Amino acid sequence: MANAGMQMLGFVLAFLGFIGLITATVMSEWKASSYAGDNIITAQAMYEGLWKSCVSQSTGQVQCKTYDSLLQLPGMIQATRGLMVTSILVGGLAIMVATVGMKCTTCLADDQQQKDRVALAGGILFLISGLCALVGSSWFGNNIAREFYNPFTPTNSRYEFGAALFIGWAASSLTIIGGAFLCCSCPERSSVKRPPARFAGPPGKDHV
Repeated sequence: MANAGMQMLGFVLAFLGFIGLITATVMSEWKASSYAGDNIITAQAMYEGLWKSCVSQSTGQVQCKTYDSLLQLPGMIQATRGLMVTSILVGGLAIMVATVGMKCTTCLADDQQQKDRVALAGGILFLISGLCALVGSSWFGNNIAREFYNPFTPTNSRYEFGAALFIGWAASSLTIIGGAFLCCSCPERSSVKRPPARFAGPPGKDHV
C-alpha cells in the first residue's frame, strides 16, 4: 500500500508539472521589460516569449505579434522551443506509460513484475521530461541575466525574468520530483529462494 500511495503521489506531482510545462511554453511572458536604473518609462511594458512578443499599454490594451520567421529567431529561442516541446511530448508519453504501470489500474494486472517495470519506465520518462524543461528554462534565464548585467546593453533594452520562466522552473521541478517518486515506488527485484540441494549419501548405503 505504501508503494501504491507513493506512485499516486508521484503521478499527481508529475501530471501537475506537465500542465505547468504546457502553460509556460505557450505564455508570452518569458522575459519582461526592466524598469531598473534610468529606464523609468512606464507608459508601456514589453514581453517576449517563445512564440510571440507583446506590448501592454498603460490603458490596458495589449498588442501581440507572432514571430514572422523561424530562421531569423536567435538560436537561444529556437533551442528553448525545441527543449520545451520535447519535454511536453516526452511528458505526454510518460503519462500514458505510467498509467499502465500504476498499481491502481488493471492493465497488466496478471504480471506484477512487468507492471512494475512499466511504472519505472514512466518515472524515467518523467525525469527526462523535467530535465529537458529545466535545461531550457535555465538557459533562457541565464541569457536574460547575462544581457541585463552587460554594460553594453542599452538601458531601455534590458529585460528581467518573466512569469513564464518561474512557472517553467516550478513545473520542471514538480515533474522531476514526481518521476523520482515513481521510480522509488517500484520494489526491488526479490531474490528467488531455491530449496536447499539434497546431496546423496555415500554410495553403498541405504537410507530408511
